[in-house]
Amino acid sequence: MDDFSHLSDIVRQNGPITALLITIVVILRLIFARLVSRNERLVAEARRRWSMYIRNVLFAVLVFGLIFIWAPQLQTFTATLILIAAAIAIATKELIACLSGAILRISTNAYTLGDRIEIGGVRGNVVDHNLLTTTVLEIGPGQTSHQYTGRAMIIPNSLLLTSTLTNETYTKKYILHITRVPLKTQDDWQTAEQILLEVGMAECKSYLEDAKKYMKQLEGRHWLDSPSVEPRVTLQLKEPGYIDLLLRVPCPPDRIARLEQAVLRTFMSRFSFAPVEANSTHKRL
Repeated sequence: MDDFSHLSDIVRQNGPITALLITIVVILRLIFARLVSRNERLVAEARRRWSMYIRNVLFAVLVFGLIFIWAPQLQTFTATLILIAAAIAIATKELIACLSGAILRISTNAYTLGDRIEIGGVRGNVVDHNLLTTTVLEIGPGQTSHQYTGRAMIIPNSLLLTSTLTNETYTKKYILHITRVPLKTQDDWQTAEQILLEVGMAECKSYLEDAKKYMKQLEGRHWLDSPSVEPRVTLQLKEPGYIDLLLRVPCPPDRIARLEQAVLRTFMSRFSFAPVEANSTHKRL
């Protein structure tokens, strides 16, 4: 009874301070949210980023503030708290795993707002992340599509501890995108290669020099060998009778779909494929 009486005294003593802290955090959240939403100089993505940062920082302030307020008063209940903490850890192991995943994401800078990632079979652009989950706008179908499906997928951060993460836009401003063009061996692949290279060069000509400078900056910043950003075409022979032409060009992440469609449409209008044999029954997978 004495323990419960003492605990009741602690609650009465720290309750008003706790309520004041929560009120201040909520008011600051509303004020900063309004300032960000009314700042017309910020684009939509920048507003989302600032809103997310403000929310996460204020949440951390609230957590540490509660610890600062309550921890000194609960020292006499250390043994009880350890038992309670053990029970809570068992009951909330998934939440703890999500928090651990968030720590891993922050410490490794695995991805941030706007990055295109794939994890646990889900692929899309990151539009929000916090200490428990990451929200992406799904892209699909398949691995070669660059169109939004219209679905938002909420991924628990615990997947970062158990699944391989792919960040397709790790280099941020420019990435190296590959467009695949399948041909048959009877097609004039040399002409197709030349046309594809010309089309790729024309599509990225306006920003090619800027992409070169940016990749050179990444080399000094991350101690990486700077990849060549010059458009290039390589050949792949995956199965008899077919050739794959792979065009690699630099591209801003938000222009991947438009660039690929422009390349394919221009290529199709300029290249003549060999006639399809009437008795051919072989279908390529």
